Amino acid sequence: MAFEPVLTKGIGELDLADIEVYESQGGYQALRKALKEMTPAQVLEEVKASGLRGRGGAGFPTGMKWGFLPNDGRPRYLCCNADESEPGTFNNKMLIEYNPHLLIEGILLAAYATNCAQSFVYIRGEFKRGYDVLTRALAQARAKGYVGEKILGSDFTQNITVHRGAGAYICGEETGLLSSLEGGRGEPRLKPPFPAVSGLYGCPTIINNVETLCNVRFIVERGASWFKSIGTEKSPGTKIFSVSGKVRRPGNYELPLGVTLRELIEEHAGGLLPGSTLKAVQPGGASSPVLLPDKLDIPLDFDSVPANGSILGTAGVIVFDQTVCMVRTALYYADFFSHESCGQCTPCREGTAWAARVLRRIESGQGTRHDLEVLRSLKGTMSGTTICLLSDFSITFLQSVLNHFAHEFEAHVSGKACLAAREVRSA
Repeated sequence: MAFEPVLTKGIGELDLADIEVYESQGGYQALRKALKEMTPAQVLEEVKASGLRGRGGAGFPTGMKWGFLPNDGRPRYLCCNADESEPGTFNNKMLIEYNPHLLIEGILLAAYATNCAQSFVYIRGEFKRGYDVLTRALAQARAKGYVGEKILGSDFTQNITVHRGAGAYICGEETGLLSSLEGGRGEPRLKPPFPAVSGLYGCPTIINNVETLCNVRFIVERGASWFKSIGTEKSPGTKIFSVSGKVRRPGNYELPLGVTLRELIEEHAGGLLPGSTLKAVQPGGASSPVLLPDKLDIPLDFDSVPANGSILGTAGVIVFDQTVCMVRTALYYADFFSHESCGQCTPCREGTAWAARVLRRIESGQGTRHDLEVLRSLKGTMSGTTICLLSDFSITFLQSVLNHFAHEFEAHVSGKACLAAREVRSA
């Protein structure tokens, strides 16, 4: 599938973190165009017409989300969610570290389109290098007059504040992010009201992730029709797929939405490691159910993946081969979600810790068939019972492997050796 990358163009070849280099590649021309030739409403309509969908996991139409902001005289805020913490996902990290001005320009365009008074970047605490790169880029942009008062001689004023988190996965959830940004515990809030109505400081707030905002420059620069010519009808544009696991070339690959799993794994990621046989794939990070090898030809977009039993999510594609024990992997994820639960809701606080204990017992050979039935029952007690979706997503992988790889769990509780361990020994 031949096409021109846009979000990742120049990464690895040019120092795009330097503002002079970024400008030489057309940087900040979309901002100039918007401020000189377009009204905020026109920018918003262009983004809406493009069909851009949020790249943070939910895939909600971005322009529609912006349109929900009430015009009631309260100040509006824009928050960039840069708290990328989903295991298996590392595309935002790359954009922040290697193309920070693209993010800054996207934030400025989004703030202009939505008449926001102030913008914030909530960045993952572990992204120390990304924080340093982004703050240097912001200083460069401010010195050039792209950030601050009366930008490029217009009436548009915008300041951007970068706030480091403290390493909490739950702060990637938008209302948990707002709670943390306000100085409180990173605990999700009940919805409604949604952030667009009552968000940061109780004011109308837009929250978009890094990759979503990076797309805005090119939509303003090249138009909605160009954007819609890439990808699929309902999922236009490109997506940066983070591929890891048992492949020859793990890494980030920017491709049109709708690319098949087969093309992504075999052509771009170089295929599986020597001696490996494909066992399963997670298409959307740790929170996504697995897909089996018979699903290799499904398009990776926001509608086709759910239609086939999983989610595109953050497009963190994790590839498993025959040597991977699904029981051990389920335990690894259970430990992660248990550790990252904020503890606010009982089903999540107790359920994630309980699931981890049961899985640890099974993985060590001390489990029973009753334990398997208990794990299967968690869908009824941990889904749809909490304020946010961490509880729901903490068991999606588990439920899918209990369904597709029941024989591995049976082997662990019946006293037999781990089936995947046999594969490792025979390799």
